[in-house]
Amino acid sequence: MSMPLESVPFSELLRQPAETAERLARARAVRLRRRDAADLVLMSADRAEAEGEVVDLTARLLASLVRRDPALVREALPTVLPWVRFLPPADAQQMADQFIATAEAAAAVGSTAALSQLLAEWRHTAEVHADPDLHRVLTAPSAGDFGPVTRPDGE
Repeated sequence: MSMPLESVPFSELLRQPAETAERLARARAVRLRRRDAADLVLMSADRAEAEGEVVDLTARLLASLVRRDPALVREALPTVLPWVRFLPPADAQQMADQFIATAEAAAAVGSTAALSQLLAEWRHTAEVHADPDLHRVLTAPSAGDFGPVTRPDGE
């Protein structure tokens, strides 16, 4: 069982740095909540190195297994990621193939960001397939051009 992730306002770190750092003795890490920016995570360097080693080993092990038997990963994905069951068979196969290729590439460059992005994209696709009304709306033919799209705020 993993240790809990405590959450505190970023301002608490600024006001009480020693007390906030002491929380690391009770928690795996401390999430620093920020109002106008992405949250940060504070953890000990030893723990960060240990977790990085585990992630790296796991990625390289997965890449090795994939090279040996790609079918094993295709069979295991619905068990590890239950939402894969919502994908049509052809999409599930494509997702597995992309996962295998991306996992191998991620292990080679030492970054899991692309793999995380791929999983998020396929999870959203599965969510669409899981909701018949949403799927119908998104797959219905459109009636031409809907005009210019305004740039989102902040860009």
